[in-house]
Amino acid sequence: MIINQHNSTVVITQDKTNSSEFLKKLSVLHERYKKNDLILQLKDTPIASMDALVSLSEMHRQLNYSFIVVSTHLNQDDFEDHLTIVPTLQEAHDYIEMELMQRDLGF
Repeated sequence: MIINQHNSTVVITQDKTNSSEFLKKLSVLHERYKKNDLILQLKDTPIASMDALVSLSEMHRQLNYSFIVVSTHLNQDDFEDHLTIVPTLQEAHDYIEMELMQRDLGF
C-alpha cells in the first residue's frame, strides 16, 4: 500500500497486496484519513468484497469528504450512487475539485 498526501487529498494505491488485505489495511487507515478527500487507486486485481468498500465510501461521504475509486476494471453503473469510480487518477482529482466547489457553494 502506497500513501501520498497533497493538501487535503490522500491517494492510497494498492500495490502488491491482495484485495482482502488491502481492505483490512484501508479500514484501519480510514480513522487517520477520515477528514481528507480519499482517492483509492486499485490495481487489476478485483476487490473480493465490494460491500466493505461501499460501506467505507458511504461512511466517508457522510463526513462530507470525497471518496473516489480509480479503476479500469470496475464499472460505475454497477454501483449507482454508492461508489464513485473513475478510470484515471487525473479524473479523480478533477472530480474532487468539482465536489469542493459544490461544497463551497453549499450544494
